[in-house]
Order: sequence, then structure tokens, then C-alpha cells
Amino acid sequence: MAARQPASEDSSSTGAARQFARDPWPETFSLPPAPDESTIVPRSAYRIENNVQVRQFLDLFQTGYRRAVVERWLVRSGRYLPMIFGVFREKGLPEELVFTAMIESGFNPVAVSRAGAKGLWQFMAPTARRYGLRVDRWVDERLDPEKSTVAAANYLRDLHALFGSWDLAKAAYNAGEMKVSRAIQGMGTTDFWALTRSRLLRQETKDFVPAIHAATLIGREPERYGFVVAPDDPLRYEIVTVSRATPLSRIAVQAVVSAEDLERLNPELRLKQTPPGPYALKVPTGGADRIQAALDRPAARHLASAQSAGKPRSARVGGHDIHIVQPRETLSAIAKRYGISVANLLQWNYLSETARIFPGDRLRVALIASRAEEPEQGGFR
Repeated sequence: MAARQPASEDSSSTGAARQFARDPWPETFSLPPAPDESTIVPRSAYRIENNVQVRQFLDLFQTGYRRAVVERWLVRSGRYLPMIFGVFREKGLPEELVFTAMIESGFNPVAVSRAGAKGLWQFMAPTARRYGLRVDRWVDERLDPEKSTVAAANYLRDLHALFGSWDLAKAAYNAGEMKVSRAIQGMGTTDFWALTRSRLLRQETKDFVPAIHAATLIGREPERYGFVVAPDDPLRYEIVTVSRATPLSRIAVQAVVSAEDLERLNPELRLKQTPPGPYALKVPTGGADRIQAALDRPAARHLASAQSAGKPRSARVGGHDIHIVQPRETLSAIAKRYGISVANLLQWNYLSETARIFPGDRLRVALIASRAEEPEQGGFR
């Protein structure tokens, strides 16, 4: 979606401001000198400013403790930027807008502000619901990186359609549409940089837009600004369908997968379990077929087979000995049966000390046990 060129914005700013004249604004303020208007114009229609306000943030981001913070943001960005670029291209947004998330959350999908905004794009709950995100006692899709990115792209596109300027769209993303509309009416201009010379916008909003421009400059050319980092690998996952409300810890045991991985890939699950009804669960790549098969396998089938044999059942699966949990069995009883410690049983199956097991769950019990006695190879897991 093409941004309006700054020259045309300036020439029609008074007329455009009349579009937003809703409530009279009683005060006017004297203006300081205009900012430096030097710019960098990329191939896209998006205008990246490099004025006084932007350079202040460039300096800020390169010095002191904030430099280390920005480095962490750049490293973390590797997990999400490919996905965000794809969504923004699909929605027709300038790719430079992706660095809005750098200022909103530092590319942290579980970030929470003091005001209660959450996620990569720091949505408040009402706006999130308005843009199709589920926010209830089970699921908070503000914490889902991809779904929240789609919502943010739609919101930014709507704001640009309303204000005709990407800078005003970003300001409204931070402050809300009405506050920006009233500032435009009060100043009689649609030039964001002129609006910053008044007291009609909060300082946070005045800082938000130049900070994004600075983040964009750094994000596009980190080495130019002294940042030499290795971004994290892109976050990858596959989807399986969970048919009913199920704790992630139980899925981890049943499918022999790390509960920590499931929680990391599905931060939107507020209770660490899927909600009632079918749910599309993200799982580590390469394991979807195996995990789906384990989820689809009725527990009753395991129990009937085990009971017909007259003793707890174990089987060789994927190079490991697997024990099928029986009714009324405990972790300590299972550990004793196989001559292993409860601590190892918990570790091998990615279980916490308070985890519960259920009939039909599958636990790793052997082969790995023999490895526990092998010497460490060094390093950290």
C-alpha cells in the first residue's frame, strides 16, 4: 500500500486536517524550530526519516546499556522476521514497517506492558478482539506471533487508510485514532513532525515514531551502526489437531515430546492446556505425524492390550523402551519396576515434580537409563 508523499501531505495538510475536525480543541501552543528534514528514501513508497529526533534515538540505541538491549532485540528478531515479512507482503504493507515490533516488544512474543498490552505487537484486549484475536480464559492470541502479526498488519493498514500517512498511522497505533485526530484538528496539519511540536500528543507517542525510524535504520543495516550479531534461526513448527481440552504435560508424555517445547511454541495457551474442542497445536518440526498418531491413539486400546497380558505393557518405540501407564500406577512404582530413579524418569519424559500421569500415557523407561551411566560429554543442554 503506497504511502502519500511528504510534499503532497504538506501542501494539503490544512484541508486534510478538516477531515478529523470532530471535537473543538481549546488550546494552541508556540512552535520550536522545525526539525531537520534530511531523509533516506528507499525503493518502496515508505519514507524513512533521518531527522534530529530520529538521530537522537540512533545515538541512544548505540550507547550505554541500551546497546546490549538492542543487540538482544536484533538476535531475537531472527525468529520472527521471516514470518512478519511474509505477512506484511501479503497485506501489501511496506516491509520497513516490520521494525515497529522492535520498539513495541523487542520481538518478544510474551511481552506485557504496565497497561496490560501483550505480545509481539502489544495489543490491548479490546483492540485485539476487534481485529479477530481470541482473548478468553483459555487462549490469548495476542501471544501468538503469527496471528497477532496478521491482526497488526490489518490494523496498520486501516490506520493508513484513515490518516493517509504511515507516521500518523504509527502514532495512532500507539495513542489511538481519536487522540491523533484531535491533535490534527488542534494543530490544523497532518504533518506528524509538526504535531510533535505541540502538547496535543503524549511524549510517548512523540517518541514512538522516531524510535521506529531509528530501529528501521539499524535493522536494515546493523553493521553500519556497529551491531555485529548472529540472528536466531527462524521459528519453525508443524500443526497437529488436539480433539479435546488436554494439558500440554499430558500431550508431552503421550507423544514423547518436550513439554517445554510445546509451551514455547504455544504461549497463547493461558492454562498450559488446549481449550475444549478441536485445537490446532504447534509442535516441533519433524514430529507432527508421530505426535498426531499418538494423540489419535485411544488410551483404551493401550489398556485393553495391557490388561489382556495380565501385566504392565512395555514396547520398543523409536529406539526407546516405552511403558504404558496402567490404572492406579504411580511414578515411583514405575521407576521401581524398571530399576531407575524417579528423578531420571521425570527428566527423560520432560515432566515436572508435580506432573500427573494418566492411564494410557507413554513413558520412556529403558535404553535411556543405560545412557545415564555414561560419562558427560561436556557443554550444556
